[in-house]
Amino acid sequence: MANFDNRDHFGFQNVSIGEKQGMVDDVFHSVAKNYDVMNDAMSMGVHRLWKDAMMAWLSLSKNRQVKVLDVAGGTGDIAKRIAEKSHKNSHITVLDINHEMLKVGRERFKGELADKIDFVQGNAEHLPYADNSFDIYTIALGIRNVPDIPQALREAYRVLKPGGRFMCLEFSKVDIPIFEKIYEAYSFHAIPKMGKLIAGDEESYQYLVESIRQFPNPDVFEDMISDAGFSRVTYRRQTGGIVALHSGWKI
Repeated sequence: MANFDNRDHFGFQNVSIGEKQGMVDDVFHSVAKNYDVMNDAMSMGVHRLWKDAMMAWLSLSKNRQVKVLDVAGGTGDIAKRIAEKSHKNSHITVLDINHEMLKVGRERFKGELADKIDFVQGNAEHLPYADNSFDIYTIALGIRNVPDIPQALREAYRVLKPGGRFMCLEFSKVDIPIFEKIYEAYSFHAIPKMGKLIAGDEESYQYLVESIRQFPNPDVFEDMISDAGFSRVTYRRQTGGIVALHSGWKI
């Protein structure tokens, strides 16, 4: 259980872990309806390539039935890709703590893939599943918003079957100096303004940009995944290090 005397970051603010979850919930209640549209606008569509790279590395087989847990995936963007890449031969549970994000996902897939994708409200730090329940655990652009990341990683390890795969897509540290300056300026000046114009919410996107800067660099996060029990942990940078794909196995 999280220690609520501990401190954590909400963007650049220093808050208690107990406060953070409610503050993050407020952000995603606000952005849910425009979340996927804003991902396209903020990344100029490149987030689709990152997610395609995630699917390619997962190497899903149409000949193998797998159970997938997609955490913090409320709008169903990753779940849809998994269903398509596995030729609808997988069952995907989308778990998100935010009911507004789940509402968007349920509406999006009403009728389509209804027998392949479940939408469940739950907490990444306390998954409502038995040990050894899933073949694959995915989380895309969401783990940095979890108050107790080590606990969420331990839960990911617990619910995976032996031989199961952990895959995380998350923002990272740009590793090209000139590009880093351009990206920094774009992030802090353009993205919150886009949030105001497209979603009517500048403040939430200011937080999301700040949360990216507070997330550990990929080497540190790699160690955190290993500390949770995973083996063969590695990562791949994408687009000059804007994001990284992290992979680990429960062996």
